[in-house]
Amino acid sequence: MINTKTGIDWIIDRLRNDQSPDGSWNYPFETGLSTDAYMIILLRSLELNDEELIQGLVSRIFSKQEKNGVWKLYYDEGNGNLSATVEAYYALLYSGYVKKDDKRMSAAKRFILSKGGLEEVSIFTKVMLSLTGQYIWPDFSPLPIEFILLPHYFPINFYSFSVFGRANLTPIILLADKKFFIKTEKSPNLSDLHLHRNQENPWIRSSKYRSLFSFIEDGVKRLIGLPEQIHQLAVERAKKYMLDHLEPDGTFYSYYSCTFFMIFALLSLGYKKTDPVITKAVNGLLAMKCEINGFPHMQYTTANVWNTSLISYGLQSAGVSADDPIVKKVNRYLLDQQHHKFGDWVIHNPKTLPGGWGFSDVNTMNPDVDDTTASLRSISRIVMHETHAWDRGLRWLLSMQNDDGGWAAFEKNTDTKIFEFLPLEKGEFLLTDPSCADITGRTLEFLGNYTNLPRDHKAIKKGVNWLLKNQRQDGSWYGRWGICYLYGTWGAITGLLAVGIPAGHSAFQRALNWLHSIQNEDGGWGESCHSDSKKAYVPLRVSTLTHTAWALDTLISTSEKPTPEIQKGINYLLTSLKKEDWTTDYPKGQGMAGGFYIHYHSYRYIFPLIALSHYQKKFES
Repeated sequence: MINTKTGIDWIIDRLRNDQSPDGSWNYPFETGLSTDAYMIILLRSLELNDEELIQGLVSRIFSKQEKNGVWKLYYDEGNGNLSATVEAYYALLYSGYVKKDDKRMSAAKRFILSKGGLEEVSIFTKVMLSLTGQYIWPDFSPLPIEFILLPHYFPINFYSFSVFGRANLTPIILLADKKFFIKTEKSPNLSDLHLHRNQENPWIRSSKYRSLFSFIEDGVKRLIGLPEQIHQLAVERAKKYMLDHLEPDGTFYSYYSCTFFMIFALLSLGYKKTDPVITKAVNGLLAMKCEINGFPHMQYTTANVWNTSLISYGLQSAGVSADDPIVKKVNRYLLDQQHHKFGDWVIHNPKTLPGGWGFSDVNTMNPDVDDTTASLRSISRIVMHETHAWDRGLRWLLSMQNDDGGWAAFEKNTDTKIFEFLPLEKGEFLLTDPSCADITGRTLEFLGNYTNLPRDHKAIKKGVNWLLKNQRQDGSWYGRWGICYLYGTWGAITGLLAVGIPAGHSAFQRALNWLHSIQNEDGGWGESCHSDSKKAYVPLRVSTLTHTAWALDTLISTSEKPTPEIQKGINYLLTSLKKEDWTTDYPKGQGMAGGFYIHYHSYRYIFPLIALSHYQKKFES
């Protein structure tokens, strides 16, 4: 078996070789097949005949098809995912390179019909099908377009939702309002996938929603003006919101889904397919293409800032000097990526200047707490030379603490409960941005280890109280942006330790007992994506590099000596660093439970490097 130093050196060498000339790392941000399928559908709808790309995407989609003809979001999902299978099936037909009688397509169709047909797909898939003429828009919009005009003091308003929710809902409510759809000569016919054509309203399945709709209508009626004038004003406001939030590359908020929907929304407003705004948006999406195993993949966004800041933290944890060219290039890159624009975050945080960092190198107006702490960690050793950047970042970070004491990702105090009444399955993941253990824990870890804030600082005390209050009965914490309880527990424990909570605290003992109880025989840990939907820990029953690194780093941080559990975990990491199988491709990040998962290609290097370097520093130095 290789020793700790050899393992660390191997990862560092790999990262040196993979660094881009600008100092960043552009490892793929892989999010399943939806973006690949939607790209085919978008190009065909706009009659942009990029045949080389379309053929490449067709090949990638087929490469991910299961033997039974279905597509999944993750390895152990079960016998298939209906929405993913419909999207893949539709895109393959629309490509023009695949026929319905292909045996692979026949198998997919059998699965779709066995699961209830198009009426049972997710809301996003229904919207995509509707705007391309394969599904009927509901009689009334899921949210009236006038909703966008409601004042901030109204209990439910446009800014009640998270920024991600606003970005996606704005074009969707425009499209639904106009019941817009577009077909071309190459549009396939999916009518044979409908099983319940006479269903009253397949979009709405909640009586609570109808009462909410009435409540919003009452608010809209209070708006002064003639109904038609108000309606047109709302349409213009929605268009302005989209155009005001275009990134320099032409994408809407740098995200694939809302840019896709925006393009169709602009078409519904009379824009030509060749309009410069639409052309630039399409080119922005195309620029996010990457290659994985010889196939093109359309990334949901780029993850360059996130990859780069975390890798730099890992390298410096492993002893790479801030004067090393690899780190100097990183810090120049990250300093250039600090935000100077005001974004929607200012609505709930109006007294603070910009200073955070975003997730993507495309992103200039939507910073987040996680990327800000990660970037500040990276530049912490050159802070004397960059006090202005440091002070701006720290000030923005502290200002983003929620009233409940925790930190969320993008905005402050946007934990609305409205989603419970809307016809959006998993609406809490789309519409809310609540305090979460992973981000709160890592923020505390940063404040405790990288700043001079006193341990009794108000922000630290509130953060500690939030974490202790939100520990689960089994000793774990839920992680919102990773999979899932291992992620949250790692963030919470390392954060609490960094701000002075003693290792003997009962919360730690409960967490350690939980971690010990779920360790696999081979010494590693592994958690299923089912955890986020079930809202309880579900074992993967095999170990992964990233999950093992999170669990190990948690145990190392709380232990004074290398326990048997730690030693077994280290042995697993060192013998598995170079392995390539489905566990290395398994998603370790989540965006929407049951619908959107992320395989970060960088994580297999970052987190083992951090865990191994912490082990070496604490037990082998």
